[in-house]
Amino acid sequence: MARASLTSTRSVIAARSRAGVTRVRVSLPKIVLATVGSVFSYWFAEVVLRHPGPLFAATSALISLNFASTSYVRRTLEVAVGCTLGIAVGDVLLTLFGTGLWQAALVVFVSLALSRFLDSGVVFSMQFGLQSLLVVLLPAPAGGPFTRSLDAIVGGVVALLLVILWPKDPRRQPSRELAALLQQTGGVLRDLSAALVADDSASAWHCLVQARNTQPLVDAAASELAAASEMTRLSPAARRHRGDIDRLALMEVQVDLAVRNVRSLSRRIASLMSHHVLSVAEREDLAETLDGLADAVATLAASVTTTSSSGHDHLTAQARDRLTEVAGSLDPAKLGGGDPQVAGVVMMLRPLCVDLLEAAGVRHDDAVEYLPRF
Repeated sequence: MARASLTSTRSVIAARSRAGVTRVRVSLPKIVLATVGSVFSYWFAEVVLRHPGPLFAATSALISLNFASTSYVRRTLEVAVGCTLGIAVGDVLLTLFGTGLWQAALVVFVSLALSRFLDSGVVFSMQFGLQSLLVVLLPAPAGGPFTRSLDAIVGGVVALLLVILWPKDPRRQPSRELAALLQQTGGVLRDLSAALVADDSASAWHCLVQARNTQPLVDAAASELAAASEMTRLSPAARRHRGDIDRLALMEVQVDLAVRNVRSLSRRIASLMSHHVLSVAEREDLAETLDGLADAVATLAASVTTTSSSGHDHLTAQARDRLTEVAGSLDPAKLGGGDPQVAGVVMMLRPLCVDLLEAAGVRHDDAVEYLPRF
């Protein structure tokens, strides 16, 4: 019993150690960035500006260069401005009212109220209030109260410059998020096909749940692409990737539309299966179509994470070929033997196929032309 407990404890420690090493490895560039920013800000304020003990220069830079995955220009600027304004407000109130407990309470109240008035961000408000409180509670520096406000500006500016100038591929994180979204969407289509073949309505309803659960991935992809687009506008090192980011942004819009269609499609098919209105042949026809779409989506996911332009073009062309093949079969008068119930599903598959074709780089009018006329 004791041996089993010891083995379990060792397994937990080993798993936590591996997770910790992974976190350090992934965060290493940001660790270096935060170290350089905080130490350089302190040195600049102390040596160049001759401020004694410029603690707020280092803390402002360190807080601004946080570990959030979206710590791009906008986030860094928001935190830096929150720190600087908080210190400035604290300096003003310290000059007017002096130090003490009631002054500290007044500072926190005014700072939090003002921060909520200026911005809705939680991080902005907390940094604003915290820095104001520290200014009132800590002894005033030898250079005067507003010395700390200048130190905070130094730290914020250094953090902002490092984020803009630090070499970083803005395509990496958006590509990962978009690929994850495509993979999960393709998985839903594949599972829905399997549910049709097995005539398992419970599994079909589960596919609807899976499709609805893609929303966090949709939001994450949109957020990362917005941050990457911002980076390509402001960072000289990232500017050369602007075309790739614009392409990914257009793709994300179409994938978002496709995901919405997959949710509606999953609900419709699950409902039809629950009422047992689809024959074996009809279910097989629909399953084959869904498998074709799933193949194309999986290929699109692979193309997003491919670093070489030739590899991306090759995979995208494969996805387009598969999608055009599926689009050509989406005739509501023929697929499923012309059954009205199947025809309704086909009418839902047509816009889904168009969305995916546009995600693969096909113009809308050209994508529509691949669909059979009726």
